[in-house]
Amino acid sequence: MLNRCILMGRLTRDPEFRQTAAGIPSCRFTVAINRPKKKDGDQETDFIDCTAWRSTAEFVSRYFRKGS
Repeated sequence: MLNRCILMGRLTRDPEFRQTAAGIPSCRFTVAINRPKKKDGDQETDFIDCTAWRSTAEFVSRYFRKGS
């Protein structure tokens, strides 16, 4: 079974690209996601830590940057 989640937000810093000892690429990054405004007008932000593997990791490290 595969779980999938779609998050829309901005990166808090440039993705961190690494490879395992076996040569499998991985990429770590954090996404900041704004919640809808409450009745009092305050807006909260959630910070989600993410890890991408293999070809997705290479794609993220190549094309994504802080703030995008």
